[in-house]
Amino acid sequence: MSRVPNKALAPPTSLSRAPSPSKPSAAPSTPLTPRVRTKSIPKSPSKSTRRPPPEEEPLVPKKPVSIKAAIALKRAEAKKAVTRPTASGGGLGFDNFDNLEDAIPGVTSTKKEEDDNLDLGRWSVQETIARARSTGSINLVSRSLPCLPSALFEIHLGVKPDALKSVPEEPSISSPEAPGRRPGQREGPAWFEAQDLQVLKAWNNEIIEIQHEISLFGSLKTVDLHQNKISALPSTFADLTALTNLDLSHNLLTSLPVNIFALPTLTSLNLSHNALVALPFGSPFSGSPRASRTQTCSSGSFFGPVITRATSPLPRLLSLDVSFNKLTASAIDHENLPCCLSKVDLTSNPIAEGNSGSSALIRSFGVLSQMKELRLANADIGDDAFPPSLFSWEDPQKFPSLCILDLEETRASAEAVKAALAGLQQSLSFDMTTDEPVQGTVRITVGKKVLKETWEIEAERRSMNRGGRPTVVTGTMSRPSPEELVKEAWEIEAEQGLLTEGGRRRARAAAAAAAAAAGSPTTTIGAPSSEPKRNSLLGVGRPSTPSGSLVSAVNLGIPQYYHAATQTLTLPPLAPPTRPHTRSFSLAASALSPSTTSGKTDIALPTPSLPIATISTQSFAQTLKILVLSNRKLDLSVSLPSCPGDMSARLIPTLEELVLDGCGFGDNVSVIRQAEGGSTTPHKSGEAILPLLTRLFPSLRTLDLSYNSLTSAALQKDVLTDLIMASSEHALVTRKGLRHLRLRGNHITDLDGFQEAAEIFKGHRVVPDWKLEELDLRDNEIFKLPGELGLLPLDVFLVDGNV
Repeated sequence: MSRVPNKALAPPTSLSRAPSPSKPSAAPSTPLTPRVRTKSIPKSPSKSTRRPPPEEEPLVPKKPVSIKAAIALKRAEAKKAVTRPTASGGGLGFDNFDNLEDAIPGVTSTKKEEDDNLDLGRWSVQETIARARSTGSINLVSRSLPCLPSALFEIHLGVKPDALKSVPEEPSISSPEAPGRRPGQREGPAWFEAQDLQVLKAWNNEIIEIQHEISLFGSLKTVDLHQNKISALPSTFADLTALTNLDLSHNLLTSLPVNIFALPTLTSLNLSHNALVALPFGSPFSGSPRASRTQTCSSGSFFGPVITRATSPLPRLLSLDVSFNKLTASAIDHENLPCCLSKVDLTSNPIAEGNSGSSALIRSFGVLSQMKELRLANADIGDDAFPPSLFSWEDPQKFPSLCILDLEETRASAEAVKAALAGLQQSLSFDMTTDEPVQGTVRITVGKKVLKETWEIEAERRSMNRGGRPTVVTGTMSRPSPEELVKEAWEIEAEQGLLTEGGRRRARAAAAAAAAAAGSPTTTIGAPSSEPKRNSLLGVGRPSTPSGSLVSAVNLGIPQYYHAATQTLTLPPLAPPTRPHTRSFSLAASALSPSTTSGKTDIALPTPSLPIATISTQSFAQTLKILVLSNRKLDLSVSLPSCPGDMSARLIPTLEELVLDGCGFGDNVSVIRQAEGGSTTPHKSGEAILPLLTRLFPSLRTLDLSYNSLTSAALQKDVLTDLIMASSEHALVTRKGLRHLRLRGNHITDLDGFQEAAEIFKGHRVVPDWKLEELDLRDNEIFKLPGELGLLPLDVFLVDGNV
């Protein structure tokens, strides 16, 4: 509330003067009240006292600015526009005190001080050099400098460098429009605030030559001078013994100072895109014993820095990039390679020019214990660099840590590289992906690089393991593999004459005749049977035999089903008839409903889900490794030949992987054994499925029973231990032990059997007979995980999708 001053005490101003009574007022008569002037309402000047508009000054022609300066100016204007207060709430208000620093006397905003000192968006070169005294890091990137400014040596070292022949006159580095210092502002940091220069970045300039006084910056750790025009370095450059990172790429260097290979702490050296012709790693040590090499700087000063060089070539160098140079194998001192090299890039170099030394160079890289990446893409190198005798048997090491070997677009072949690196501890992989190589694997790129996703490689691997079309798993465009040609299903049917119903009938008749000649008790097609017919198979009207198996003349060794390279047998899935209650069938295919074969094209295939009786008669039964029987739901049974129980383990003795996913098996399965003594009536019984598989397949390592109808009752302790654990050598049937058990998508509710089986690990950290590594229990009905499962030494344990 403003206080009204007393009329007697009010100063005689024009605001408090009453109108003259002689002059009538246009306004109506009102009582006189004093008029008060507040600070918030400034006095508006009258028209007679307003100042005339200023005269327009003549335009001064502006100096043309460079593109870099214009870009910097635009950036500065945009930065100020963002921070400028606006009327829409971005400016000052009652609740905004961000920009009130200028209202405080004697306090200057840091942001405003930087904006006042900005010259086209960044500091001038001179100001940048001066400010680097307090930070120890200087950034002179993209300044169009022909050399390092002399002010850098004068301000930081108090030394005026000698004039360079290539740069007789240096351009001005101070900005003419740079503001002066404020009152009380020091010219530079105090002596106790100054720091030694440790980082020097001057890339993307036009530097031609470096002053030899650069060696006086003895604390430099990082020097980045790439993308310049440097053709030679002064010999004193190698006196920067504190260097850890040096980047001289994209220059015109043809040689390096000798002592640069004696830098004791250098870890990263980038010399790519130059014109180097040699890498003499051992030149600083030739002619002198490798002892402590300590020299004093020849500056003439008593307080000159002491230079301590390494006693071996670059003892801490980890990364060396010399790509896109003119290096040959004979010009690289491979006998004195840095001992800690981890990554070497020799891309686009004439390595094999002169036809000598390339194999010796590869052998020298191979004995380095930390070598992980060796890149020779687009280099002139061939199979002569990878002879079969690349490493002798006496060599203790052969690329022990190698992960990547890049031979893209070279004359080297995959066969020669594989033969030369046959003795490696790691496995060789020719798949090129964007992921990092798996530990214990060497990724080799030969020919033209072709990147693949991880899922593509996994799909190819599974296709080969399950007997699909064999493909050459390689990450390069190399020569095709000389594997046998695999025919499509329709091609095999065309050759066998099974494309027509008449051809199928003739095939069935020939199979029945062959079975009758062999004396096997089979039922020919069309002959009366003592038992009622089951539902027609595959909708083509072929009734099954009484035993549930097929004639013995069935050949499963054709490439359509059996893949000899991986020893894999894959039988197509079976689907139940569309109308299971039909009483008759037609030989004509239905045009209204889809085919019920679901991929089954050969009518001579067995129908039981697990036709051991037919598979055991094939020529490959004793060497079969993988058996894939997915979605075979037409006849849920296991057919066995007429043999004693102790002989059933010898039917398919070498089977290691069994896939029975989607077959609809329960805890028990129907077993059909062929009759003995010429009887046509088979013997049928029901048995528990897991003990049956344990007895039939002693060499089983992977069992896939996903998407069946197994319950927790089938997972008893005795059953699981017999299935999973390996048997002793003195047992009648020697079991190798199960490694992968997949029970996804069943009806398992509890894991009591696994809980009891895990008790064998109580008090024992290792059980030699336990081999299980993967247990897949996803998408079941498990509601609790017992704590004892933590005792199981599993690598993969999947339980998601349960309740």
